[in-house]
Amino acid sequence: MAENSQSSTPPQNSGASTPGSSSAGNALATDFKVYKPPTASTTSTPLEELPDSYFTPSPADLKAAQATLSARTRSLVDAPLRVRAQREAAEKSKRDRWPNTTIRVRFSDRTQLEKSFPSTDKIRSVYAFVRSSLRDDVKSIKFILYQSPPKRDLKVSDPDVRDLSLAQLQLAPSSILLLRFEDESLNGTNVPAPLLPSIAASAIELPKPPSADAELPKANKSATPPTTTSSTSSEKKIPKWLKAGLRK
Repeated sequence: MAENSQSSTPPQNSGASTPGSSSAGNALATDFKVYKPPTASTTSTPLEELPDSYFTPSPADLKAAQATLSARTRSLVDAPLRVRAQREAAEKSKRDRWPNTTIRVRFSDRTQLEKSFPSTDKIRSVYAFVRSSLRDDVKSIKFILYQSPPKRDLKVSDPDVRDLSLAQLQLAPSSILLLRFEDESLNGTNVPAPLLPSIAASAIELPKPPSADAELPKANKSATPPTTTSSTSSEKKIPKWLKAGLRK
């Protein structure tokens, strides 16, 4: 249930231990972001007090996930049926539209490690980047990157995953991947992400999502029609002779 021995073995060359490196090319060590776990100021309820229902997907979540899974399945099933020219044209269109894919890896304590990869990269590049960011005493421990819901392991030992690009895996333009270590002691929600000290020290606060009660567009106010006074201003004055007749 874990990645194969080739991907789980710590890189032998010195360059592979530099955060931000991948098979895609010469990435800078600063070409990534680390986000701190949400705190009480950013969440209404402490993480340990979340009810079980919080982790149960809603019918809408399941419907959306099923639609995504069906689209992926159709893509994998239909791909061999396409002629080579059509397939290459489709892939080129995806590359032109989303040349880069932003991957955010979430640890069990909700620390998140984010980096952009060329959409033509394989999932192995993401594994290599994550492993190079781990502490030395953790680098040799196997882990799996996966999505949920629905649960989908992205193992480099799976040829249906290993041989596809990030775009072909439907991860472009951006995706959140969860991380699970083979050593269960590292998977607790209260266990800090085992990142290199230099990387952990660079963590920043996770940007707050825009409030749903944001300021209403001023256009709504300006679009409200002004109160009409035409009924009073347009009234004609009653002639004096008519007023005199009415008094009788």
